Amino acid sequence: MFNIVLVSPEIPQNTGNIARTCACTGAKLHIVKPMGFEIDDKKLKRAGLDYWHMLGVKFYENIDEFFEINKGGTFYYATTKAIYRYSDVEYKDNDFILFGRETKGLDEELLHNNKDYCIRIPMIDEARSLNLSNAVAIVVYEALRQTDFGGLKEMGSLTKFDW
Repeated sequence: MFNIVLVSPEIPQNTGNIARTCACTGAKLHIVKPMGFEIDDKKLKRAGLDYWHMLGVKFYENIDEFFEINKGGTFYYATTKAIYRYSDVEYKDNDFILFGRETKGLDEELLHNNKDYCIRIPMIDEARSLNLSNAVAIVVYEALRQTDFGGLKEMGSLTKFDW
């Protein structure tokens, strides 16, 4: 299982979509306050409502509390400012992948102090960034691919026919 960390998310629909991705992949969701919305926001619930019962989620008052509670973990920092690609990393079970707020990303001091663990998703020069929920999905599925999609259902079934 991987740990997806949202630091000060601002848009409830993104957090709802990310919650659904975490629920579907077995990833644990960590949310670091402050947030730009209330957790009962109807936009958040609309994006992931029927998956909340499947979600492991933990809230933190601030980034210091997050690191104190999770000390000893391996942390990767998703940012458009990184040198390394998200696919250059060898992910392991229980790794933490941090994503910053939609408008500012992660704090640059945090990135500078952890530059060897900063990862980016390649895109054209003219693009500012991908949507946060899309970025989370891209990175978490790369981590799952590297770990052979452990524990996930890999074969679907038709409702009227056998394969």
